[in-house]
Amino acid sequence: MVDETRLRRLRERYLGAHGGEMYDPHFSAVAEQQFSGERRKWPFADVATLLGAPYRPEAPDLPDFGGLDFALLGVPMDLGVTNRAGARNGPRAVRAVERVGPYEHVLRMAPLGEAKFADIGDVPMRSRFSLESCHEDIEAFLTRIVDAGVVPLSVGGDHSISLPILKAVGAEQPVGMLHIDAHCDTSGPYEGCKFHHGGPFRQAVLDGVLDPERVVQIGIRGGAEYLWEFSYESGMTVIHAEDLAQLGVDAVVAKAKQALGDGPTYVSFDIDSLDPGFAPGTGTPEVGGLTPREGLAILRGCMGIDVVGADVVEVSPSYDPTNITAQAGAQMLFTLTCLAVEARKRRRG
Repeated sequence: MVDETRLRRLRERYLGAHGGEMYDPHFSAVAEQQFSGERRKWPFADVATLLGAPYRPEAPDLPDFGGLDFALLGVPMDLGVTNRAGARNGPRAVRAVERVGPYEHVLRMAPLGEAKFADIGDVPMRSRFSLESCHEDIEAFLTRIVDAGVVPLSVGGDHSISLPILKAVGAEQPVGMLHIDAHCDTSGPYEGCKFHHGGPFRQAVLDGVLDPERVVQIGIRGGAEYLWEFSYESGMTVIHAEDLAQLGVDAVVAKAKQALGDGPTYVSFDIDSLDPGFAPGTGTPEVGGLTPREGLAILRGCMGIDVVGADVVEVSPSYDPTNITAQAGAQMLFTLTCLAVEARKRRRG
């Protein structure tokens, strides 16, 4: 039976309304960011950017990075892979994702409307052949971003890019880290190279920019466990994928937040933390991983940590004709922007 009174009220309010007209103050504030009258930007038009943010390639040439609060950037380098290459195409694949945001319904945020964001393009690198040279260029470019008071949110690239980023972010004070991954990435040098994607966090600790007792590694699994001795010896908190299934997301989040505390924290999300059934487009897939829902729940649950930078890495689109891996990567990046915006609000009092 139709409630005629309610139907009449709905008709009075909505019969002549357009798609951008909202009456709830919270929803209306979000709609005002997106609509011009009844029109909003086509998601499939113009140049693709990370999360649809404005494209500001000139920002790095300005002394204050154009007044940005957050810089979205690509780091298209995969010279550090030990298995399948292709993560150099990760930034382009994530940029091409159309349907992410503007609203994070669980956290009730539209983060790109609450601070000054821009996609500033990719890190300029001198050599496509030299891993060491690329790391130098990444560190130098990220140092400029950090020194300008801008928070970097990066898309790689293989996981080795996190080392030079951490050297920039942790230069003044060692940071903690929320690390979601299938692998601990704390192994030693291989074949004369210490900069590969399997060891950035051992090197970051030894370089004095990462505090291992404030590192939480979630989703760890697979046959490389014997390589991760350094994680345990240094005091990192390691939570295996099997632990997550047994303990549940809430208990894992509580354990992570206790270890991270209230100090400056970097977040690194390796897309291979997700089970390859959900994210096949990665260089080192490991079965038995997280679902995208679990990955998002962990990030959302960690709202409140002091995020000073973040990355999403190891998206290799050539192994995923469906593009679901890049879709997951873009969604993780979007949720990370919420954590970063909330952290900025708290730092500003």
